[in-house]
Amino acid sequence: MRFFTLFLLCMLGMSCSPTRKTEIEYSRHELKKRTFDYFWNVVDSSYQTWDRYPQQTFSSIAATGFGLTAYPLGIENKFITRDEGAQRVLKTLDNLWRMPQGPGTSGTAGYKGFYYHFLTIDQAHRYKQVELSSIDTGLLMAGVLTCMSYFDKDNSVENKIRTLADSLYLRVDWNWMMKPNGIMSMGWHPESGFIDSEWAGYNEAMILLIMAMGSPTHPTPDDTWSKWCRTYDFDTFYGYKSVQFDPLFGHQYSHIWIDFRGIQDSIMEVHHDDYFNNSAQATLANRSYCIANPMQWNGYAENLWGLSACDGPGDDRLMLDGKERQFFSYRARGASSVQVVDDGTITPTAAGGSFPFTPEKSEACLKNIWETYYHEMVGEYGLKDAFNLTYITPEFPNGWFDNDYIGIDQGAILLQIENHETELIWNIMKKNPYIISGLKKAGFKGGWLDQK
Repeated sequence: MRFFTLFLLCMLGMSCSPTRKTEIEYSRHELKKRTFDYFWNVVDSSYQTWDRYPQQTFSSIAATGFGLTAYPLGIENKFITRDEGAQRVLKTLDNLWRMPQGPGTSGTAGYKGFYYHFLTIDQAHRYKQVELSSIDTGLLMAGVLTCMSYFDKDNSVENKIRTLADSLYLRVDWNWMMKPNGIMSMGWHPESGFIDSEWAGYNEAMILLIMAMGSPTHPTPDDTWSKWCRTYDFDTFYGYKSVQFDPLFGHQYSHIWIDFRGIQDSIMEVHHDDYFNNSAQATLANRSYCIANPMQWNGYAENLWGLSACDGPGDDRLMLDGKERQFFSYRARGASSVQVVDDGTITPTAAGGSFPFTPEKSEACLKNIWETYYHEMVGEYGLKDAFNLTYITPEFPNGWFDNDYIGIDQGAILLQIENHETELIWNIMKKNPYIISGLKKAGFKGGWLDQK
């Protein structure tokens, strides 16, 4: 009788097959593949990664650094072959090496081994009057060193990759970017000189300073790290103690390349902590702030959280439910005891970039965004950059949803998921002599580093 009933249901057109995944159901593998495709497809003729898509404005040297780091991931996940990845990396590095460098205001891509923050898509020259950027060069060089250590085969292509990567890193005159007070400037303009803003801790610049200290050609002074640490602000926010910095990207970017678990500098030794746990605490505080939702934004919840630098609905003030609300366009959003910058905009890179620190909570958030807002937030390159459920206007009756992907935000999601799954990027960089040297000069010790 049971089989007859099944036969009848089939004859009536009802499905008899096992439940199949719908297009909307979240898949971490699918998220990784689509996000990887951003770095494989969204490049210009010199293989530099666009800053954002679908807007075609300029390439971003930081996004190119994330892309160079993503190519080994693509090989290991079988998204591309090793030969395809090696050829792409070789072309990217060769173009970076050949780009003109010099002190002129135009017609160059960089100076003293540093690169301008954004480059034109047609010629890979300085975009308008953007700065020669220390941190963005640092993120680019992190990708360069990833490829140097990953492509270790003895063949003509991979030998050239290692030679070019080494040359690009050794060319950077890190010490030239140091200010008279012994702290690195955030950048330089040929029109006006060094930027007043400087890299004092704590933020995303750990990877930058470690590479600068580890350079055998242009190292920064031995006290670079101690001066960086002097401005640390340890505090407790929403029950979690960490070095305060409000946008989550500052707690994520350096951890893409360096495994800080179990290694300590002098200040973390005093606090009986390490930077990995510090980032975990900061992520939990960010999430707890969103759950508490003191500003009463729409949507914030246990599985819908995350403040970091991202796009926004616009620099606008609206009266909503009798309250005047301030909204922003692109902004470094975040929450800490130092300050709160929050306009109701959630970005997937906040949870995604913290995947190794809070894997279950991060995945629950990404899954919720994917499945609840699939048609608004999911596209060919994974999760779009941001959304705001409070920004309700005649144009956006259900809230504002971004149409763009941003390269550096995509990179944090992709690479941190991979580090959680396989520790791929961490293990690659544990083989890099310049990273090891920089960590030891900064006073790090313990854990895996003591074996080097």
